[in-house]
Amino acid sequence: SIAAAVALSVGNVSLASADDKKIGRDAILSNVLNGLVSKGTLTSTQVDAIQNALKDSMASMKSELKTRKNAYVKVITDTLGISESELISRMKAGESLATIAGTQKSALITALVAFHSKNVDEALSSGKLTADQAGKLKEKLQERVTKMVESAKGLGKSKGLDFMGRKQHGKGK
Repeated sequence: SIAAAVALSVGNVSLASADDKKIGRDAILSNVLNGLVSKGTLTSTQVDAIQNALKDSMASMKSELKTRKNAYVKVITDTLGISESELISRMKAGESLATIAGTQKSALITALVAFHSKNVDEALSSGKLTADQAGKLKEKLQERVTKMVESAKGLGKSKGLDFMGRKQHGKGK
């Protein structure tokens, strides 16, 4: 699966670091909430409800993210007529999506722009975005997708399969 490939390419050190950060955030949140209980601002029951709501929200977000990522990979593999394993293998070998697509590069860009546009439209219609936000997300979408297809190499954090169609954080892009 794509998740396994990403995990392999990122490595154990990065994963441990991510786990450490999560533990740090959890500890900070627990300290804040426990402090509010000590002050009488919140009850233990309220803290439990907050923590359970956060866990449920994170599980839902992770599920939605996985679904979108799978749909993104499917757009690529269907457009190029290749398997997910071939896509992953070639990207792990350092090929960009443009190289993998070859003469189908234009079709891939068109398909990815349509994918991102549809996601923005769905978020707009469900009230998750305002019209202004949707417009800003769609600005220069063709240009951003083209740049991502041409420059994406390998798998890993913020590389290769940036299925959200956004600027990649921490990469100066």
